[in-house]
Amino acid sequence: MRSFLKPFSRTPEARLLLVNLVLFVVLSVFAEGFFSVQNALNLMTSYAFVGILAAGLVVVLVAGGIDISFTAVASIAQYLAVSAVVRYEGSWVMLLAVALGGGVLLGLINAVLVTWLRISSIIVTIALLNVYYGMLMFWSGGDPINSLPSWYADSMHWILGEDQLGNPYVLNMQILGLVLAFVLSWLLLNRMGVGRQLRALGGNSEAAKRVGFNELRLNMVAYGFMGLMAGLAALVQAQGSQSVVPNALVGRELGVLAAVVLGGASLTGGMGTVFGTVLGLILFAFLQDGLILLGVSSYWIQFVTGSVFLGAVGTIAWERKRVRRAVRRNIGGST
Repeated sequence: MRSFLKPFSRTPEARLLLVNLVLFVVLSVFAEGFFSVQNALNLMTSYAFVGILAAGLVVVLVAGGIDISFTAVASIAQYLAVSAVVRYEGSWVMLLAVALGGGVLLGLINAVLVTWLRISSIIVTIALLNVYYGMLMFWSGGDPINSLPSWYADSMHWILGEDQLGNPYVLNMQILGLVLAFVLSWLLLNRMGVGRQLRALGGNSEAAKRVGFNELRLNMVAYGFMGLMAGLAALVQAQGSQSVVPNALVGRELGVLAAVVLGGASLTGGMGTVFGTVLGLILFAFLQDGLILLGVSSYWIQFVTGSVFLGAVGTIAWERKRVRRAVRRNIGGST
């Protein structure tokens, strides 16, 4: 046990876990209603959309890329899927096929363009964000869908019990989707050979290509998985809000990116874990929920979110710089 804890204590995940524990204790004492099963379930439901997208984004970051277009991908997958089942009186099969298949297809387009254009993936995906969003708004006219099929709107909703005030403990589609997303992401990165190849590609793309790794295929796996998670997040969000609004999702990219980077993922590739992403999402949720319960203005919540994200990026950059200096000192000393 000690042999595991000692190296773990030096990881970003260990420090983030400590921050989460301290923040949990502080908010439990000063924010009324924070420490409760009901609030935990509410947080999982509220942050399911962000969490599912974060589970996909960590795979892209590990592979050395970055995707900013995922909210537009989710918007298109959501609108197409719900429109199809409403118009053609479809079933779960049609809903899942259109949403997940549409998300994967757009993710594969991202992968092809990122690989072939040979320019920064952030530039490519920002451009695609606007292309996808513009297409959706032109096609939909910005008109919302306010009536979902009853089999979709009322599904996956189980009451597990009640609290002292009679409020039900609800296990819903949002929570199940969040858990499923992180399980799939963990399996891909830790239990499949392609996961090790993605990490190698992100760590040193030139070396990975020299040993025979197919860059296009690996990018298609990473961005295709991101598209799959975007489709799943789209279904979860629509069922939770009981409507589809074409412009409701675009603009939420910072929260997803913040959760992943807070979890220790590197924007330059090769680094990132699912456990760290879960911890980053928890910190993100704790901060926003705690500030709301403390009565802090919503404007300050955005300020704190941005500041924490900037601090996380700065800390990662500082640690990398410190490691490079230590390596140079060791090389100099050995010579």
